[in-house]
Amino acid sequence: MKTWDAIVVGGGIIGLSLARELHKKQLRVLVLDRGQPGHEASHAAAGMLADSGEIPSAMRGFATSSANLYPEFVREIQDESDTNIDLRAQGTIIFFDPDDTAECDGEILSHHQVAELEPALAPSAREACLRNERSIDPRALTSALWKAAKRREIDISSGAEVVEVLIAAGKAVGVRTTKTSYSAPTVINCAGAWSGAIPPLHFPIRPVKGQMLCMIGGPVLQHVVRSPDVYLVPRSDGRVMIGSTLEDAGFDKRTDIDTIQRLQHRAIRLMPCLGEARIHESWAGLRPATPDALPLMGETEAKGYFLATGHFRDGILLAPATARVMAQLTTGAVPEIEIEAFSPSRYS
Repeated sequence: MKTWDAIVVGGGIIGLSLARELHKKQLRVLVLDRGQPGHEASHAAAGMLADSGEIPSAMRGFATSSANLYPEFVREIQDESDTNIDLRAQGTIIFFDPDDTAECDGEILSHHQVAELEPALAPSAREACLRNERSIDPRALTSALWKAAKRREIDISSGAEVVEVLIAAGKAVGVRTTKTSYSAPTVINCAGAWSGAIPPLHFPIRPVKGQMLCMIGGPVLQHVVRSPDVYLVPRSDGRVMIGSTLEDAGFDKRTDIDTIQRLQHRAIRLMPCLGEARIHESWAGLRPATPDALPLMGETEAKGYFLATGHFRDGILLAPATARVMAQLTTGAVPEIEIEAFSPSRYS
């Protein structure tokens, strides 16, 4: 029976990034995904790499470290996959209410400056600032990660759900799926919204639904634009991602036409020329949320069984740092970035 050094449960951006990092450390790695790798929360994300603003204070340092890793992270994956990943560095224009000072930690812009940067935006009574943030196309990134993993000969198995992490004498020894069992002394649970309910240990992770749409055929937008009720994330090919909602709807991933139209109308109010564009696609994703809005990262009470999940709205942003520190932690090294606040022990 074939064995591995580590099994990664979940083939989204967190799982694939971690598998690649473990392989760089000469480990034999198996990735297990219940569906097609990269087609859950990673596939549905907008791709804003925002390491401030709504980020919980306990996560700010980790988020900034991860954002700083992104250029090299993307360069390596592009080289390994021969795939162009749409990493953009034009920055983010944020509209905020005057009494919401938490949102203005960037360069304050006058209305004239906003009009110069993005002429197609409607005049706004709100204040605005410019943040030096990047954005990325998560679908291009996860596709490139999958190609890079295959070229590294990382084993990937999809289409079967992990129903149990196998533990013997207090140590992880593998996993059991709906089809078969796999053996490894290290198991890392990166299963996103589904990660909290995999026996025998349970953790308080719930799915939070987010609906989004993509519009094409409108004016070119250079910057990410965020307002209190909608955001616009451009891609280099002219598409504009519009989002998003926060819904406690269980594992229901259906879109609602009224909700999609509300997002569309909010986007048009922000950028009237989008009225000339058409809806190319709409979708919903499930974000993995914890009660305190912080990730779950570290070893569980079972030796060799680790969590790297609960990243909520920031899985894309936090992927490079998560992969690096979890690879260090699972191989016995001291993590170079502090993650004590994310320890699973806080829910033991």
